[in-house]
Amino acid sequence: MDLPTLWFALAVTCWVLFFVLEGFDFGVGVLAPVLGRDDHERGAGVTTIGPVWDGNEVWLVAAVGVTFAAFPDWYAALLSGLYLPFVLVLLTLAARGVALEFRGKGGTARWRAGCDAVLAVSSLLTAALWGALLGVLATGLALGADGEVVGSGLSRSLAPVISAPALLGAALGVGVALLQGAAFLGLRTTGPLRARARTTALAVLVPVAVLVAVVAPLGLVAVAVVAGLVVARREVLAFAAASVAVAVGVVAVLAAHLPAVLPSTLDPAFSLTVDGAAASPGALQLITVAAVVVLPGVVAYQAYSYWVFRRRVASERVAT
Repeated sequence: MDLPTLWFALAVTCWVLFFVLEGFDFGVGVLAPVLGRDDHERGAGVTTIGPVWDGNEVWLVAAVGVTFAAFPDWYAALLSGLYLPFVLVLLTLAARGVALEFRGKGGTARWRAGCDAVLAVSSLLTAALWGALLGVLATGLALGADGEVVGSGLSRSLAPVISAPALLGAALGVGVALLQGAAFLGLRTTGPLRARARTTALAVLVPVAVLVAVVAPLGLVAVAVVAGLVVARREVLAFAAASVAVAVGVVAVLAAHLPAVLPSTLDPAFSLTVDGAAASPGALQLITVAAVVVLPGVVAYQAYSYWVFRRRVASERVAT
């Protein structure tokens, strides 16, 4: 395997890990304030992601860093052509992080309820924006012969994310995040929140199935598998199956047009390819050395954090 192909595989892996791990984070962020009937239950829901959400976001840094270092032309086309959606993503991620960090800083239920509202809205918007961006990647951008996105003004950056594929991707992104979030809450909580999460997962599967039928009918098999596992109360397997389905979907989007990493909607000859968008051989060799040193440590740290915080969070009140 040559270095450009290897680094494309690593870039896809980083994006997959981000969407899988942050997918359930976004879902929990939306569902915990909604499914929790009081401050204690809402706090229990948020606690399930409290120790891991910032570690999950490391994979966004890794994915963006790998894309920038290994495929600078791909990175430049995406960021220049979709700069406004990416700015909105950063703003919603910032709001979400502030809500999670500051939720426990105030001493009143009203303060926590306000943070929960910000958490729910920002998580919903982030999931929708990422879904829309994946929808854009599935179809491509209006790349010219020079590899740059044609057009000017706001329409150059906003038009792609209000197209039919992007809107469909946004809806599917929200649906899948809610499904993952419900499966994770069912896996990581006890008591009433666990029961409501199971019911929510089954309810969310209906619109997700409709959207999947439009995008990729074969994906209905995965929906059926997840539904069966939720009904059977096999929570570990249900969450794992939903996560695998997300991973397969992300890989399918990013690899759908290979050898093109970003297809041109104007002319296929203008598309950016793996080899054409890759950095120089010397640069790829240098970052390969860095990856061998850094990536195993990141994986080990994250695996250890999930092992430490593996116990369920009680949503029922304990008698004193």
